[in-house]
Amino acid sequence: MQTILQVVCSRGKSVREQIVNDPRLDNFWLRVQKEKQPGRSHGWAKIVSTRPEGRGALNMVWEANSGILLCRVVNRGGGRPSVILADFLEYLLAHLRRRIEAATIIPE
Repeated sequence: MQTILQVVCSRGKSVREQIVNDPRLDNFWLRVQKEKQPGRSHGWAKIVSTRPEGRGALNMVWEANSGILLCRVVNRGGGRPSVILADFLEYLLAHLRRRIEAATIIPE
């Protein structure tokens, strides 16, 4: 099962780069697993849940022109998208609240 999270952000630096370079990510049961070279356009990153019940990954792409962070949640086995989505949204609201203008979750 896949779920899409679309986060509209205010203009500024790459939100994706801010997230992957933030050491506080571990406090929210999240860890960066892979990342495309920083500084390249349309950079991406893969974040995984470190919770035992959170078997899944969140793939992020930062669209600088539109200021949108597009995330695709992919679950493995019996994992639920709500676990990693809740942890990620909690992180965003705790540390990047001023940059967020809207967030939309689209189940697929």
